[in-house]
Amino acid sequence: MKAFLTYIFIFFFAFSLTSCELAGGIFKGGVWTGVILVVGIIAVVIWALSKAFGGGNRN
Repeated sequence: MKAFLTYIFIFFFAFSLTSCELAGGIFKGGVWTGVILVVGIIAVVIWALSKAFGGGNRN
């Protein structure tokens, strides 16, 4: 039943949106997902480098 509802929503959006609106929505979502992933990866790399090279408290 859940898969059936998913297909209904897909068909509804496919027929209700024009191709330009659909492509624009996908592009906007992709851009923000990419930005968030890149910022997250950079933060993890900086954190790992700070841990590797002695960042933090030394007792």
